[in-house]
Amino acid sequence: MKILNSINDLKRINFGQSVPKYSLLLLHWFAKTVSIDNNNVIWLTFDPNDKDYGSHPYNNFERLLDPLPQGHRYYTVGNPNQGSSLELPSYVVNHGMEDMRRNTARIIIRVSDRHPNIADQVYITQHYETNQHQGAEYDPEHTYEVTTDLLREIREFSVSQNQRHSLSELRDDFGSCRHI
Repeated sequence: MKILNSINDLKRINFGQSVPKYSLLLLHWFAKTVSIDNNNVIWLTFDPNDKDYGSHPYNNFERLLDPLPQGHRYYTVGNPNQGSSLELPSYVVNHGMEDMRRNTARIIIRVSDRHPNIADQVYITQHYETNQHQGAEYDPEHTYEVTTDLLREIREFSVSQNQRHSLSELRDDFGSCRHI
């Protein structure tokens, strides 16, 4: 599995083309929502057990990720269609990008039962609805581990389109900077 350490890593995988642009907004939202301390510990500011931000357990049936160590769980986050008390912000849900796949992006986090407010692994992936009986499948070709370095970098971008260093500017930059 590829590990994304920086914005340049996103550009190298041609993130804007191979992964929906909605993923960039979702990743930015997540980076701004969590707290990362000086020891690179990712503190969750929401409870995935309460279905906050469309979160729910991820069972890893596809074996997309490593088997869970005992006492750990995976959760998927980012489904705007899943009702919850804490909803994704409008800039994520109503981003105005004409991307028909915009609800395929998900973030998967791994948490420990002993420390349910800490994510010790973060992934960005895509999922596709298959049919009523099978549910969703996650795409191993478009699943990446995300480091705290990338989360710190991406949180510095603005969602305002009229500002320098905006996510729109970054998104538009992907097509021209594949070989950075």
